Amino acid sequence: MVRYLDFKDARCKDCYKCLRECPVKAIKVVDHHAKIIDSRCILCGHCTEVCPQNAKSVHSERQEVERLLAGGSVIASVAPSFVSSFGLQDFNVMRLALGRLGFADAEETSIGAREVTAQYKKLLEKGSFKNFITSCCPAVNTMIELYYPKALQYLAPVDTPMVAHAKMIRKRHPDAKVVFIGPCIAKKREAHESGVVDGVLTFEDLAEMFADKGIVLDEIARLPVHEGGAANRAKYYPISRGIIKSFDHYIDGYEFVAVDGAQKCKEVLENIESLSGMFIEMNSCDSACVNGPCSLALKAGALKANADIRKYVQKDLQERASVPYTPAEGIDFTCVHERKRTEDFVPTDRQIREILAKTGKTKPEDLLNCGACGYDTCMEKAWAVANGYANIEMCVPFMRERAESMSYEIIQTSPNGIVLLDNDLNILEINGKAKELLGIKEYDIKGKGIFHYFNPTDFVLAQNDHKNLYNKKVFLEKTGSYIELTIIVLKDNKGTYAVMKDITQETKSEKQLDKVKLETLATTDEVIKKQMRVAQEIASLLGETTAETKVALLKLKKTLQGEEGNQ
Repeated sequence: MVRYLDFKDARCKDCYKCLRECPVKAIKVVDHHAKIIDSRCILCGHCTEVCPQNAKSVHSERQEVERLLAGGSVIASVAPSFVSSFGLQDFNVMRLALGRLGFADAEETSIGAREVTAQYKKLLEKGSFKNFITSCCPAVNTMIELYYPKALQYLAPVDTPMVAHAKMIRKRHPDAKVVFIGPCIAKKREAHESGVVDGVLTFEDLAEMFADKGIVLDEIARLPVHEGGAANRAKYYPISRGIIKSFDHYIDGYEFVAVDGAQKCKEVLENIESLSGMFIEMNSCDSACVNGPCSLALKAGALKANADIRKYVQKDLQERASVPYTPAEGIDFTCVHERKRTEDFVPTDRQIREILAKTGKTKPEDLLNCGACGYDTCMEKAWAVANGYANIEMCVPFMRERAESMSYEIIQTSPNGIVLLDNDLNILEINGKAKELLGIKEYDIKGKGIFHYFNPTDFVLAQNDHKNLYNKKVFLEKTGSYIELTIIVLKDNKGTYAVMKDITQETKSEKQLDKVKLETLATTDEVIKKQMRVAQEIASLLGETTAETKVALLKLKKTLQGEEGNQ
């Protein structure tokens, strides 16, 4: 499959800005990343402009074009908005610069635009169109073909300027390759499908190629170059009302109006049947092509770009007023715009209701239509979910409510006391267990200072030092409870929260055990003392008996010795 837009997943996550801005909701969210739905995309390029992370980029065909340049004769068709993007007032400068890149020649796409205007005139003069919508913007053409089939009958059956010019080049140079250069992404798909355009470069691609080759346009501008040919009012095309200004006179029976921007185009197309006698110049880009997604950003933006184009065309009209114009002959500029269909699944009402119910939307008043998910209404979001383009979780109010509900339940049912404080130590949230531990009987104390109920010293120190406190044992005198206090300082000084683990029973058990130990020690000490006294008494008694026995034996011995001596 041919890709026209590239994505960088690493930079894209849960933003939805591109989805909110996409006029046709051609973006789906897969694994939190945005992806283009090719069958729905009109390639207006708006998503590439609004993405805050630059996650979306235009697929470059530079390598393919460089291969064409290396292989033979290549002629460039340059969109007339080159004037504002490159700050030029002379196309020959661009032609010479492109020649240095290897192009055999270069022409302004406005040559084809002039033939498109001529075809519009012929169709308008027939008076067969109730309303007439210009066919120059391929993004608008695709929008009508996909989403507004009732407006197909009003869409001019005429080629875009790019295709018309490519046909003219090919007639004059049958063997040449044609490369379009402009600010438009939608031209890439149109070129691929046309069969007459071989490649597309954006102005951004061209600027890079000039830089790589060291080509400086200001230096080329100093050369004495001149351009021939007839004056061309179609060079007005890239500005708002530019197509209208390409007419030398208005056609009777039609009101000529310009509509810029995809959203405004949608509004008109949705009500096209209520209009009559309108010539509608439609551009998907605000301020028309000079503000295309791949135009080069210059100071003063679209306002100066508009002025530059006007100056360029007026100079052209003055210098070439006398040069006759010869219309193209033998070329069919007819384009049949056919109905296109997306690959969308059409869910039933019941399926839509079931999807809505999953996000808590069961009644009409539940449909907030806040647009946070990127879709304008909850019904559109449900349709996207049914098609696999969106997830249930993309509903921000639902996810917030669910998160708050879950957080509330977790806090309130926690076996630990939990207190959340702001920077001024005022209570933002407190659960029942914390109130029980602190002896708080008031129903609502949110907004009150924690110092009314608890010594705030540890909170103040933690906040001032930006240092968490873990598992400090604290006695709560009011309730006679013991807690293990943990204080966490929130990031960016957004406050603190405390977890109070009730350790009263464990502490009392420890105290009881300590008391038993002390009593046991006292008893043991008394027993030991008594045993020592008994032992001492026994020892004393034993000592006295031994001494008396010794004396008696000595007396007996002496007596016996005396008796022996007498004999």
